[in-house]
Amino acid sequence: MTGITRRTEVIEGLSADGLPLNALLEAQRPAILRGVARDWPLVREGRQSADRAMDYLLSFYAGQPVVGYEGAPEIAGRFFYNGDVTGMNFAAARARLDDWIARIRAHLDDPQAPALYVGSADLDTTLPGLRAANGFAPDAPMFGPRAALASIWIGNRTIAAAHHDMSNNLACCLVGRRRFMLFPPDQVTNLYPGPLEPTPGGQAVSMVDFAAPDFQRYPRFRDALAEAEVADLEPGDLLFYPALWWHQVEALDRFNVMTNYWWNPSPAFMDSPMNTLLHGLLSLRDRPEAEKNGWRALFEYYVFGPAERAGAHLPGHARGALGPLDDLKARRLRADLLRRLNR
Repeated sequence: MTGITRRTEVIEGLSADGLPLNALLEAQRPAILRGVARDWPLVREGRQSADRAMDYLLSFYAGQPVVGYEGAPEIAGRFFYNGDVTGMNFAAARARLDDWIARIRAHLDDPQAPALYVGSADLDTTLPGLRAANGFAPDAPMFGPRAALASIWIGNRTIAAAHHDMSNNLACCLVGRRRFMLFPPDQVTNLYPGPLEPTPGGQAVSMVDFAAPDFQRYPRFRDALAEAEVADLEPGDLLFYPALWWHQVEALDRFNVMTNYWWNPSPAFMDSPMNTLLHGLLSLRDRPEAEKNGWRALFEYYVFGPAERAGAHLPGHARGALGPLDDLKARRLRADLLRRLNR
């Protein structure tokens, strides 16, 4: 992919027990944490060979089925839609992890290998004990008050089309090299997102083929490239990027393993903003422009402006949902919303 000249910031000399996640969150920029995991056992095994890395992984496997994905060689590793966007260009199946790894192993030296990967499998359920020597506790203090969601990704040469996640991400490149192409959230218009459903992996993806962009069909993608950055990861590198940053992920070698930790410092009682967006499509998008402008002002006042503004002039006992939220107030709001939606 040509056209991206900015490289993600690299931070050297960090240790696994001293990651400055709070500072990174405050900066709201991606960063490569170079070599933090270079001495983890899985990284060392992967440097020896793909077979040794596979055997090391399977030594932790407890038999839990996983969901794996397979695409024909013709998709060149890019898990995406079929030609007319009526379905996907790959198939999903539930099977044992050792069966999926055996399939990857059988195609290690095949130049026409199918695209194979196991994605977003729960790390502790799938490979109990692996994380103790090759990762971070989900409730590590650096993740804040809410435990992180720890997942593992295993496959050959694959591409996850550009998408965004709703949580902050710490991606750990453990076997094989990876390339992330990253775009700030405000580039959503220039990335031409696809359908909200179905999606290849749960989130809307960019419809642009980064390897051969069609600038006639997607002309604003040039503007996205001007704001993009590339993060090239070697085994043992970690990549931090904030929530809602768009990212395409390429696994570059014949066998690749990545773990990642999603976390969000927001209180657990808060609802998913995606629910708000979907309800906005239902309730706001197709109203007259004058009404939409009025609602935009209301959202700015109640939601996007300072949190304390809407209730500041009211007595404390009268603020209700306009005051600081807690679990009880969140439950009341949710119940009120359900009543309104079910009328």
